[in-house]
Amino acid sequence: MRRLFPLLILGALLYFAWPFLTNEKDLHNINTEIEKLKENLELSKALETVNSGINQLIWQLNEKKEELTQDEQNLLPKVAKPELETPSEKTFTIHNIGIGDARVEVEAQLGTPKRVSVNEYGTEWNAYHENFQNFIMVSYSKEGAVNALYTNQDLIAAKNGIKYGASKDAVRQALGEPLSEIRKGLVYYQFQKDQDYDVYNMDDSYVTVFYDKHKNNTVTAIQMVSEKLEQSKAGFYTEASEALKEGFEYQLFDLTNASRLAHGLGILTWDDEVRVTARKHSADMAENSFFSHTNPEGQSPFDRMEEDDIAFSVAGENLAYGQFSSIFAHEGLMNSLGHRENILKSVFKLLGVGVAFGPKHEPYFTENFYSKKKF
Repeated sequence: MRRLFPLLILGALLYFAWPFLTNEKDLHNINTEIEKLKENLELSKALETVNSGINQLIWQLNEKKEELTQDEQNLLPKVAKPELETPSEKTFTIHNIGIGDARVEVEAQLGTPKRVSVNEYGTEWNAYHENFQNFIMVSYSKEGAVNALYTNQDLIAAKNGIKYGASKDAVRQALGEPLSEIRKGLVYYQFQKDQDYDVYNMDDSYVTVFYDKHKNNTVTAIQMVSEKLEQSKAGFYTEASEALKEGFEYQLFDLTNASRLAHGLGILTWDDEVRVTARKHSADMAENSFFSHTNPEGQSPFDRMEEDDIAFSVAGENLAYGQFSSIFAHEGLMNSLGHRENILKSVFKLLGVGVAFGPKHEPYFTENFYSKKKF
């Protein structure tokens, strides 16, 4: 397309020179007239405008091509959902996997994990998925048995009929009233009354059923943790470490993409540069005991991104604080309308997550979403 501009120049010159071309006696004056046209300021400005318009069109077409290519990469290929079997012994399974199953059996079914990251229980979340479809996270004991499971996609099967999208009333009718607290030794950890999840103790496990309040309080995710693993976690917050910080960051990124796929959106690409921006803001909040998109210097998320030379056309920021894991942070963000809109915004293409810990090991989560600015 860049060859079009010289052709337009030639066309304009031929148009203005046409009277002379039709007069054979003045053919020798063509070069002189062309030189005069080159000196014509109005014509020069008009041609510059044409050139600018063509370059803008080229940029827009290239941008659109890039968006379409990225969307195709993000949304394809389509992966079939597994056929879910109703469990006969356990109350719940995820992707036909239950607490206590052997790791060798799980990986014979799911293959190798896409990511392995440290979690709040001192074990590791192994994330299995295909382009974030059929997303499941699994933790294993030292003996190689499943001791924790999580999904936020339609992979839940239960012998009582509870499944992804079931109502909160249906869950409580089938399972009864949820726990109001968990006892660990001599300490009781109480749940908030207005929480968006229910916790049950069954099958030697703690089962947390998360609800989507923007979809009439229907089941949107489930986490299962063995009693032994839950009781091994002494405090509400896990002691801070670099490994846990990075684990929370990548887990929140994966959870975000799994939610986007569940809502029919393309996946986001991890961005290391904006992760630095997010980490700095989380550290600032943790060190200076505040929780806000605007820092003490009066900088907005967009100011901080610009300061770090992040060239964006559109951007957004999510913050979470007080949750003891990336899972609870993500589910809380999905139930907060403004944060949910960022997670499910189709124009965003990139995401970086930054975590820092406060004096009591409480995590601060910052998610920075954006799309690159085109020049």
